[in-house]
Amino acid sequence: MRLAKLRLALALPLLAILAACAGAPGQMVPVQAVSAPVPQLLPPDMAAQNFIAVARRMEPLIETECRERAAAQNCDYRIVVDDRPGQAPNAFQTFEASGRPVIGFNLALISEARNQDELAFVMAHEAAHHIAEHIPRKQQDAMAGALIFGTLAAASGADPTAIRSAQDFGATVGSRAKSKDYELEADRLGTVLTWNAGYDPLLGAAFFTRIPDPGRMIFGTHPANSLRMDVVRQTVAELRARGR
Repeated sequence: MRLAKLRLALALPLLAILAACAGAPGQMVPVQAVSAPVPQLLPPDMAAQNFIAVARRMEPLIETECRERAAAQNCDYRIVVDDRPGQAPNAFQTFEASGRPVIGFNLALISEARNQDELAFVMAHEAAHHIAEHIPRKQQDAMAGALIFGTLAAASGADPTAIRSAQDFGATVGSRAKSKDYELEADRLGTVLTWNAGYDPLLGAAFFTRIPDPGRMIFGTHPANSLRMDVVRQTVAELRARGR
């Protein structure tokens, strides 16, 4: 994966790549095939300018919020652009080898976002995953699932190969057991971060209305779009009631 670190100097190259990718629509989250309307893409120059403006505004805020909410963590976020062509719109949170948190956007998502509020909400959502320690928590869930299923297989007299298979299956089940809850937690905190940055979370979360709905799959990784929107609306209502 080639990741280009965001800098204002990226503006012109980003414009050029966006122009080349402008005809490649897709969906943000890989889920089961569901028909969806063809996205209306912004002009490449506007899409790039929106992303640069949002990144400049959001990065100091999410780092400050991270230090206040999770002081023990590395809060020096790195915002990157995945410039591989032909991908479906996607954003992600991961780590560098040093432990530095990374928020990544690919060009397709930058192109498909209709306004700065949507970009801000997605960025805040990914930042929230790090603040809430969702990656290490999912790893712990996977280890617990592997242990439980492996122990059950061993107790039933399974051979080593079957035990390893049971552990692998248990790790998958474990990693997904709370995945939907983590996504909703990130939506809630992401709403707060978006609001605090001066963007409109309700307008930003409108992105959910244009992606395939994962529905209520038992082992799905993301909750139904309607549940996510409900969390955003409820959180915004609470923020307004508090006069924030």
